[in-house]
Amino acid sequence: MSAIRLEDLGKTYGALRVIEGIDLVVADGEFFTILGPSGSGKTTLLTLIAGLTTPSGGRILFDDRDVTHVPAAGRDVGLVFQNYALFPHMTVFDNIAFPLSVRRTPRAELERRVAEALSIVRLTGLERRKPSQLSGGQQQRVALARAIVFRPAILLLDEPLGALDRKLREELQVELKELQRSLRITTILVTHDQEEALSLSDRILVIDKGAAQQIAPPQEAYLRPANRFVAEFLGIPNFIPTDGGREGIVRPERLEVAPSDQHRSGNPSRQGRVREAVYLGQTVRLHVTLDEGREVIAAVPSSQPAAALRAGDAATVSWKPQDVWPLTPAVPTAPHPGAVAAQPS
Repeated sequence: MSAIRLEDLGKTYGALRVIEGIDLVVADGEFFTILGPSGSGKTTLLTLIAGLTTPSGGRILFDDRDVTHVPAAGRDVGLVFQNYALFPHMTVFDNIAFPLSVRRTPRAELERRVAEALSIVRLTGLERRKPSQLSGGQQQRVALARAIVFRPAILLLDEPLGALDRKLREELQVELKELQRSLRITTILVTHDQEEALSLSDRILVIDKGAAQQIAPPQEAYLRPANRFVAEFLGIPNFIPTDGGREGIVRPERLEVAPSDQHRSGNPSRQGRVREAVYLGQTVRLHVTLDEGREVIAAVPSSQPAAALRAGDAATVSWKPQDVWPLTPAVPTAPHPGAVAAQPS
C-alpha cells in the first residue's frame, strides 16, 4: 500500500487554471473520492496523480517518494476508466494478463495471478470470452481485474460505474467496496454521483472550479458542509435563518412535518402550505411553502401521518436546533480552503 500526498498541486493550460493549489493526504488503504460536477477539474486531478498529465506547480508524493515527474509506467498504479478500455480482439484472460505480459512475468506466475484476479471479481469460467460476449457489468469486472492483477500500490478509478444502469451500478458499488477492503489497496475514485461518493468513501474531496471546497468524511460533509456550494451539491438543502443572523441548512430528512392542527413539537417551527407531495416509495417528498414565502422540502417516511398531506393542506414544519448547520457567508476564494482538514481522520 501507499500513502499519497499532494502539495500545492496546480495545473494550468495557458491562462486557464484547471487545478488550484490542492493540498491533500490520502492514507494507506483509504478509499478516497474526488467528487464534483462536470468541468470541476476532478478528472484532471486524477490524471495528475496517475502521471498521465504533468502538473504546472506543486508536488506529488507516494509515501516519501517524489513522483511529480515520474511517468505513469513508473508509478505502480492501476487504472480503471468509465469506458473500460478493453482490447476487443483479446479474450478475457488476455485482457487481464496484459499488464503482466508487458512486465514479462513468467508464464506460470502469469496464469496463477490471472486465475486469482478472475476469482476475486467472480468471473472464473469466462476467461475465453471476448468483451463483446460480456454484459456491461462483466466488462467492468474485467477492467478491475486487469487493474489489480499486477498488485499495484494504488488503484485509481475514473467514473468506473457511470455507464451502467442504476440497479447494476448499486450492485457493483457493494462489490467494489468489498474488493477494496479485502485487498487493502489505497484507492481514489472520481465521480459526479453524490450517492456513490457518500456510500463508498472513507473521506471525500468536494471540488469545484479546480479548488478544494471541503475534505471530510461523508457524513460530516453532508451534515456539516463547509459552504453553500457543498451544501447544494451533496443533496437538497433547506436554507433557513438562524438566531445569529447567518444562514443555516437543514437536510430534508431532518425536518418534521405535521398537519397544522396536530403539531405538538416544542422545537422551532414555521407555518405553511403543501405545494406538492411526491410519492417515492419509502418516503414522501413534501414541498412546503412557508407563510414567509420561503420553500422547504421534507422527506417524510410513508408510514407517518404527514405522508397523507396533499397540495393545499396547511402544515407545520419544525426542526431540532442541533440539526441546523450555519454556513459560511460565501464559497471560499482561497485556492485550497480547509487544507488542515486534509489529514486522514
